[in-house]
Amino acid sequence: MSDAVGWGIVGYGWVARDYMAPGIRAAGHRLVAVSDPSADSRAAAEREGARAYAGIAGLIADAEVEAVYVASPNHLHREAVEALAAAGKPILCEKPMAAFLSDAEAMAEAVRASGVFYGTAFDQRHHPAHRAIRAAIAAGRLGTVTAVRIVYACWLGRDWTSCPGQTNWRIDGAQAGGGALIDLAPHGIDLVDYLLGESISDIFALTQSRAQDYAVDDGALLIGRTPSGVLANLHVAYNTPDALPRRRLEVVGTAGQLVALNTMGQTAGGHLAFTNGSDGASEDVPFDRQASPFTEQVRAFGSALRRPAERDAYSIERDLHTARLVCEAYESERGGGGPFS
Repeated sequence: MSDAVGWGIVGYGWVARDYMAPGIRAAGHRLVAVSDPSADSRAAAEREGARAYAGIAGLIADAEVEAVYVASPNHLHREAVEALAAAGKPILCEKPMAAFLSDAEAMAEAVRASGVFYGTAFDQRHHPAHRAIRAAIAAGRLGTVTAVRIVYACWLGRDWTSCPGQTNWRIDGAQAGGGALIDLAPHGIDLVDYLLGESISDIFALTQSRAQDYAVDDGALLIGRTPSGVLANLHVAYNTPDALPRRRLEVVGTAGQLVALNTMGQTAGGHLAFTNGSDGASEDVPFDRQASPFTEQVRAFGSALRRPAERDAYSIERDLHTARLVCEAYESERGGGGPFS
């Protein structure tokens, strides 16, 4: 049985073109087809050897498409997932699940009703450094974990676009559902679950619109707590210049601390170090610095597609809980009625 999967992609923008498509090839899988309303995006896919369709119906009808990565703007996720679920096509959908919680809930119901294999594309679960952190926690190297601290920031100006001639949908609340919080915080919220084996249960947030001239939030601070009492702190931002240090993951315990630098994001590499809580001695922690989280994500999803016993790593209920936490984070500041509600 070959693990190579024939992939389709819905929405051939920046992430799909520059990270997912190369990840598919690096994993030894095939990009079979793309659907996108943009002629430029379709032409880019065809240059990579994929068939291109203007609408999702053509991609669904393509018999060689075994699994589909949904990377359209957030407000279009529901339409794509419902159509793919009805057709029985396995789905890997970009985070956040949707621009609005009601759409995420409808997507979950479509997945349950169809029984289709579904995953949300939390690629940070698959970064080799984060896998090493999870293993160290499970082995007890940190003792009792007390806190997780994450900084995941970038610069996203009004004029940023993934394709020439297209507008920046990530700063349009109707399309994105919010700003930096809804775009970047789901990675951190999910990563807490992955590293600790338990999800955040309580969450609060403060947002800002400080440096960028658009209506959605350009930064946010979130605090959360897991059922066992681990505290989580997330700082996400669209207002941090890319030349500054802006990606840091810390896990603190009674026996030591792990710090990962420049591992949050789409690319391979970064640095991971352990500091001993007894004597303060620090040492580098080895991990695969060549494998990108997208490549590893493709491999993991393809393996689970071929081997149903591996699908326990994927959970629509867990992903829906993450979507609800994003909604609760917005509502905690605004007293309800946040952009994701």
